[in-house]
Amino acid sequence: MTKPFTKPFASHGDMSEKKTLLTPLSRHAYAYEVESDPTSGVIVGDDGVAVVDARATPVEAQTLIAKVKAVTDKPIKYVILTHYHAVRVLGASAYGAEHIVCSEATLEMIRERGEADFQSEVGRFPRLFRAVDSVPGLTFPTMTFSQRMTLWLGELEVRIEHIGRGHTRGDSIVYLPQDNVLFSGDLVENRVSVYAGDGHIAEWLQTLEKVRAYKPAILVPGRGPALKGEIEVNAAIDATSSFLSALYFSVRLAVSQGATLKQTYDATRQVMDPRFGHWPVYEHCIPFVVSRAFDEVHGIDQPVVWTAERDRDIWAQLQGQA
Repeated sequence: MTKPFTKPFASHGDMSEKKTLLTPLSRHAYAYEVESDPTSGVIVGDDGVAVVDARATPVEAQTLIAKVKAVTDKPIKYVILTHYHAVRVLGASAYGAEHIVCSEATLEMIRERGEADFQSEVGRFPRLFRAVDSVPGLTFPTMTFSQRMTLWLGELEVRIEHIGRGHTRGDSIVYLPQDNVLFSGDLVENRVSVYAGDGHIAEWLQTLEKVRAYKPAILVPGRGPALKGEIEVNAAIDATSSFLSALYFSVRLAVSQGATLKQTYDATRQVMDPRFGHWPVYEHCIPFVVSRAFDEVHGIDQPVVWTAERDRDIWAQLQGQA
C-alpha cells in the first residue's frame, strides 16, 4: 500500500504565476527568465534568431515568442536543445523553426525514454503543463552532432558543444565567441536546486570545470537570472559544484556504512538541508537526486528511466510517513 505523502508531490505546491522577463545581455543575446522556472535563451543574428530551449508546451512558448517579436522582426530559424527534458523541449513546434538542433546523445535519450519522461514531467509540473493538450508529440531534432557544431546567423557565430556528461548524458552548451556569452542549460544553476535525477554526478563535477574554462563574461544558467562578470559566473559554478559534491559524498558515505535508500536519504538531508534547503525547487528535487546518487554509487552508470509510477513510488518511500 502506498504511504500517504507528508508534502505536496514534486511541484504540486507551486501553482502561482511567475514573472517573465526578456533580459538583454549583449548585442546578440537575451535571457528569458521566469523566476525559478527553466530559463531559455534568445540569440539574434544578422538574418535570424535562435532560441535555446523551447519551453514545456507550445502554448507556454507563445509568451517567449511574443517577447522575441517585440525586439526583432527576424525569423526564428533554429531551436537549440541543451538537453532532453520534457519541460524544456515540448514547446518546440510553436516556433516554426527551420531546424531543431541537439546532440546525438540527446537524440538517443529521446528515443530511449522520451515518452516516459513526458508522462513523468507532466505529473511533476502541473502549472507548466496546464496546456499539455497543445503538445503534438515528442520533439525530435532535424540536425544532430556528436561533439560540436557551428551555426551562422549571418556573420554571428553560434557554437554548440557537447563537453561532457552531467545533468544528462547529452548536455550541450551554446557559446557566442563574439559576445563571450555562454548558455549552460542545467549544467549550471543560479542558486536554484540542482536536479540530478538523470545525472552523471561524478562526471558533472568535471564538466563544470570545462564550463569555467570558457571564462564567459555572461553565463545564462538553467534556472535563475543570468550571471554577469567573473565573480558571479564562478560563484554559480561553485555553488552548483558544492551541491553536487555534498550530495555525492554524503550518499557515498552512507552507502559505505550499509545504509538503505531511505537511511541514505535521511542522512544526506541532514548534511544538505542546512546549506541548500532554502533554494527554490529543493523539496521537489531532493528525493529524485538522492535516488540517482544512490544508484550511481552502486555502479549503475545509466540512470534508471523515470516514469510517472516510479516518481510516485520514490516519493512515497522517501517523503511518505514512516
